[in-house]
Amino acid sequence: MTTVLVLNGPNLGRLGSREPDVYGSGTLEDLRGVLEAEASGFTLDLRQTDDEATLIGWLHDAVDARSPVVLNPAAFTHYSYALRDAAALVTKAGLLLVEVHISNPHAREEFRHTSVISAVATGVIAGFGFDSYVLALQLVKRRLG
Repeated sequence: MTTVLVLNGPNLGRLGSREPDVYGSGTLEDLRGVLEAEASGFTLDLRQTDDEATLIGWLHDAVDARSPVVLNPAAFTHYSYALRDAAALVTKAGLLLVEVHISNPHAREEFRHTSVISAVATGVIAGFGFDSYVLALQLVKRRLG
């Protein structure tokens, strides 16, 4: 059975209490429940870290395990070239990597308009709250048949 890694970057462990007007009131555990309801036929591995090196290591693990990735890089989206390079390893290995965002970065502060990840991702889904993840998971399921 295919494992889909759902990786979350900094501050997303604070979902539910962090800027609910932007990110909603659901917690990371709520997100887990939403995704597990959609994950039939797949094993779901949802993780969150505030540490860039850990997130990079998880992308390396995805390549080694041949696992598709749903990635919310959070603040690392805008400046982490190391994370970008690790994400590129995923897609260059022929694996899916879907960049997701709960909010729409283009409707927010100007510095959030640039993603260094998007150019190496298979695709980007943003602005639909937790449904951004659901749509990404549905895409992964369709692509892997």
